[in-house]
Amino acid sequence: MSAAPTRTADAPPPDTAAARELAAQAKQLNQKVAAEVARVVVGVDAVTQQLLIALLAGGHVLLEGVPGVAKTTLSKVFARLLGCQYQRVQFTPDLLPSDVTGTSIFDRNANDFVLRKGPIFTQVLLADEINRAPAKTQSALLEAMQEYQVTVDGQSLPLTLPFLVLATQNPVEQEGVYRLPEAQLDRFLLRVEMGYPGFRHEVGLLRLHSRPPAAVEPMFTPDLILSLQRRLPAVYGADVLFEYIVQLAEESRRHPDVALGASPRAALNLLKCARARAALEGRHFFTHEDVQAVAFGVLGHRLILRPEAEIEGKHVADVVRDILHAVPVLETV
Repeated sequence: MSAAPTRTADAPPPDTAAARELAAQAKQLNQKVAAEVARVVVGVDAVTQQLLIALLAGGHVLLEGVPGVAKTTLSKVFARLLGCQYQRVQFTPDLLPSDVTGTSIFDRNANDFVLRKGPIFTQVLLADEINRAPAKTQSALLEAMQEYQVTVDGQSLPLTLPFLVLATQNPVEQEGVYRLPEAQLDRFLLRVEMGYPGFRHEVGLLRLHSRPPAAVEPMFTPDLILSLQRRLPAVYGADVLFEYIVQLAEESRRHPDVALGASPRAALNLLKCARARAALEGRHFFTHEDVQAVAFGVLGHRLILRPEAEIEGKHVADVVRDILHAVPVLETV
């Protein structure tokens, strides 16, 4: 990706055994998951990598796409390969918060109230069509996504880690849907757009469904995923790259078409995702290219455009592109 002129700094990446081991394991995870997903879902290599980035960075993903592009299928296969517990909730206008978190019911045998846990007590939760439920129900996810715990009837219960929310929404339909509040959008590490697969991939899809479905077996364990998440900070980044990330955030706040720019949390998420992308490619250090590659997914749903910019037909992707071009690239030598 082209950007502004570069400037350099003397900061060679340290070569540590722990960082190299992390990179090797993450690369193996990337290659195996991508290969297995391709056996079941066609043309989603880029989406699969972004799901893995979110997984390693310990964040959640908002999948946007029209119906029928395999958002649900991809989520199920992804969870199965990781060896994680999986639950799916179909969000509807009449869905209650207790339908997600659970509720206490009276047990006559025990003569006491007993907690019946909801589907949120899992490791990979698919929140299907999340924007079809009102804000009160959507908010049932907020505590779980941020604190990794759920409060039911005043009792706080920890969730089993790793915990990943994959939420889907149809960006085209406007009737019977509730727009996600900015505070909830900010809880998603990445927003991933799933478009049509393209002619070649769609032909492959027809061939794939002309034979018996491929069996999907677990290839990894939750313990391995947690280990990778804990060691992610070992992926090295020069100080100039930290400055580059902050400058991107500051530039978003100054952009004339932006009413609300990137927060410090957004800058931190850029760092996490850049590290995760580098590790998945087998590198023990990240570069400005990693930051640029994840910028659209991290910033796209956090920037709020001014009404006049939207009227003029400007898209948030154009604004992110402007920001990347405006900030000088910081290279290490």
